[in-house]
Amino acid sequence: MIAFLQRVPLLVLLAGLVALMMMGPAAYASVTGYAFIARNFFYAGLLILVFCGLIGLATQANPRPQRSRETLLMMMGVYGILPLLLALPFAESQPDTGFFNAWWEMVSSLTTTGASLYSADLLPMPLHLWRAMVGWMGGFFVLVAAVAILAPLRVGGFEIMASPYNRKEYHEHLPRSADPRRPVLHLSDPGFDAQLADPSRRLLRAALQVGPLYAGLTLALWVGLLMLGDPSFVALTRAMGTLSTSGISPVIGPSGVASGIPGEMLVFLFLIPALSRRFWPGGNELRATERLIEDPELRMALGLVGLVAAVLFLRHFLGAIEVDRATPPDPLGLTEIGRALAAMWGGLFSALSYLTTTGWTSVEWADARVWSGLDAPGLILAGLAMMGGGIATTAGGVKLLRVYALARHGQREMERIIHPHSVSGGGRIARRLRREGAYLAFIFFMLFAISIALVVVLVSIHPIEFETATILSIAALTNAGPLAGAIPLTPAFEGTAGIASAPWEGWSGLPDFTKAVLACAMVLGRIETLAVLALFSPEFWRR
Repeated sequence: MIAFLQRVPLLVLLAGLVALMMMGPAAYASVTGYAFIARNFFYAGLLILVFCGLIGLATQANPRPQRSRETLLMMMGVYGILPLLLALPFAESQPDTGFFNAWWEMVSSLTTTGASLYSADLLPMPLHLWRAMVGWMGGFFVLVAAVAILAPLRVGGFEIMASPYNRKEYHEHLPRSADPRRPVLHLSDPGFDAQLADPSRRLLRAALQVGPLYAGLTLALWVGLLMLGDPSFVALTRAMGTLSTSGISPVIGPSGVASGIPGEMLVFLFLIPALSRRFWPGGNELRATERLIEDPELRMALGLVGLVAAVLFLRHFLGAIEVDRATPPDPLGLTEIGRALAAMWGGLFSALSYLTTTGWTSVEWADARVWSGLDAPGLILAGLAMMGGGIATTAGGVKLLRVYALARHGQREMERIIHPHSVSGGGRIARRLRREGAYLAFIFFMLFAISIALVVVLVSIHPIEFETATILSIAALTNAGPLAGAIPLTPAFEGTAGIASAPWEGWSGLPDFTKAVLACAMVLGRIETLAVLALFSPEFWRR
């Protein structure tokens, strides 16, 4: 059986896994009284399994080894073909939505963007479970593909720490005996020998290493939220949305109303793995330092979250001073102190949430806005989403290591203005980040800016306000779909996704052409521009 599966194309295996996943919502819909939805998922899963079996049998006669370069094409195929299969039961369960809108919803979930065309209170719970499962599996696929597909090709952020011109950055010590010791290569090393040189085996090994930790953290967060008071279904979808940074929620507004601030503190801790690959297996070559406290991505995230939380608190505090002049004063001031602390926590939680492109909002976020009388700081939240989380994690955006490399390069250039003949220090890794790393990070940043401009232009073809087009484009390219719902936008009403649609949230009222552009932007933001451009390189196709 194992030998049979090894000769089946990876995309067919993933399609079979999708079919098995459909049995989960089918069982949940059956026990919750949605027999019609249960049949849709069950029959769709059986149909896909039959076709996968037929294709698998057809490929056994002439098996062909997969080249490493084809894995990037397979990754493109995952985001291009699998959403069509994922949308089958969704479109059948919502007959008035149409297959195109169902496909768009699945692209948003699979890329961990988390944008939705539907109102949470009008969509059946089994469909919410399916969206959360697709987003969770999308996050798992990103963690696996980062080290098994993108790392050997030196794209997806791995180019920042790659040795330029194949020179040796570290010198190995001589063996202690006459028998030379073979160095133990890490998972993301393209020279990983023996059977793992095959891309399918490399993917399998990465999945076996990342899967238990990913599922264990999800289970731990689910149990923790249950103990803090969240309903079972809300706690499950919230745990999946946190670990995958998809931000998919089955409720309107903040999903942590029942568990309150203690639940948000627990979610806050589980968002930290999205800041660095150091917390996941297979990212050894991305470690710029040996000590966790000196990790550049974590230090950059700590500074950004602290700075943004302080700015948001001062913004609400200054706004509350103007509001309090028109209200009777509190003799003890306890009410204002409580509101100030709540506003501080709301800014801290929201800053980390949008930095990891999850898009959760604190339960105190709305109260802080009422306290100050100010709207949501859209530019700050969009800036955090653009910076993004850690490289080779489920977060989107430019990524923290690239921002760090550009910052260190700028610091070094300012030092050279004052001391032109100074010599930089910090070691080999620091010099590489300031030189080749900053150069590659600048290239990616310019490509990212050009992508935003191009998507804004395509979205603005239809009569959509410029501010709305900009925020939607940033939300799609950074895979931070809830960003559009957190910022007041002027909705469009040129399209619909059925009776359950929510055009006031900025997505479902868009015309089909605009939705298609934004769906492509989600895929581009997830795979990253450099990886897509690698497909157009002649060296990529050279034998």
